[in-house]
Amino acid sequence: MRFTKMEGLGNDYLYVSCFTERVADPSALARRISDRHRGVGADGLVLIGPSTCADFSMRIFNADGSESEMCGNAARCVGRYVYERGLWNRDSLTLETGGRVRAMRLRLAGGRVASVQVDMGKPLFRPEEIPARLPGEEVRGLPLPCGEETWPVHCLSMGNPHCVLFVEDVDTAPVERLGPAIEHHPAFPNRINVEFAQVVSRDQIYLRVWERGAGETQACGTGACAAFAAALRAGLADSSVTVTLPGGPLALSLTPEGQILQEGPAVFVFDGDWPDDWDQ
Repeated sequence: MRFTKMEGLGNDYLYVSCFTERVADPSALARRISDRHRGVGADGLVLIGPSTCADFSMRIFNADGSESEMCGNAARCVGRYVYERGLWNRDSLTLETGGRVRAMRLRLAGGRVASVQVDMGKPLFRPEEIPARLPGEEVRGLPLPCGEETWPVHCLSMGNPHCVLFVEDVDTAPVERLGPAIEHHPAFPNRINVEFAQVVSRDQIYLRVWERGAGETQACGTGACAAFAAALRAGLADSSVTVTLPGGPLALSLTPEGQILQEGPAVFVFDGDWPDDWDQ
């Protein structure tokens, strides 16, 4: 099976074109191929395929084999992949993922994709839309008991579930301790991504993310959008910000219609072959 490793700000996935390859059990393959000691090593597996409602489809499987609804970094990589591998020849396309269709624009330079802008859609704040078993019309600054601690949380969906905590310093935030505890908290039936956000100014946010099914990653596109949306809702940010993650910065802006636009890089790492008898 041919695969391509790509990364967006260090958030790395292994991409397989289902136009030419067949993956019988993507969940099992994701666990095996993503292993950083006994596999290729990645945050997960992405399958690129046809769609009945968009130009292409994308399915995302985390390193633990669970399927995710959306990933902004992966979407940008798919945009570059289909263009530079000859599957597409225009600077705009649509991508079906997680039951939604996302519009993307490719920034071209010298026949290559320099960056990709993705319309990440509107954030959803109602608990049943996240989903979250928490009271109120919105989960905004709600105290969440977690072990012996209680943290004020802001929860929303960007097509996948997010829980944002505002912290004074991302470098000292308890990501490894609190991230998995909130991910598996009983308030979140589908588990949840956890963002630790430091608002530096109205146009600058520093961020670390504990991703559901993958642990802390170098970057998370939907997590950046969630932190931005939560900061906007709390009156802490303007309509255009730079969110800086360990892997680098993402440019985010809010459209007049309430959509979040995200722009950033997508990078090829290498191509490879995975043996057909990998499960033996």
